[in-house]
Amino acid sequence: MDQESRPPFPPFTEETAREKVKKAQDAWNTRDPEKVSLAYTPDSKWRNRDEFFEGREAIVEFLKRKWARELDYRLQKNLWCFTENRIAVRFEYESRDESGQWWRSHGNELWEFDENGLMQRRDASINDYKIDESDRRIF
Repeated sequence: MDQESRPPFPPFTEETAREKVKKAQDAWNTRDPEKVSLAYTPDSKWRNRDEFFEGREAIVEFLKRKWARELDYRLQKNLWCFTENRIAVRFEYESRDESGQWWRSHGNELWEFDENGLMQRRDASINDYKIDESDRRIF
């Protein structure tokens, strides 16, 4: 496998869509921006909350900023539905800020893949709320 392909490839089945979601979850939980960015096309288009950007360099910079403020980040992703080259995901993650306040974030992502299994589009809608550390459920 070269760096410009990421199996499984579309068209997705339920099994391969679940595999793709699990691989994305595992990669994001490394909190390694460079590693994560390789799952996206070089010109991948993103919307994350109210930010819109394009390309791997922008993805790396975004993730560096994200994980610098979302400490002890831990994520769970679940397949919502899929079609030939698209997957919809429901996710939840927990993190704490510099002051020690814990947060839970819920969201939905819409993913679109090219023929090499690289994500060419990611649209994420996310909501956050404060939680007590004792209420954490993702470890």
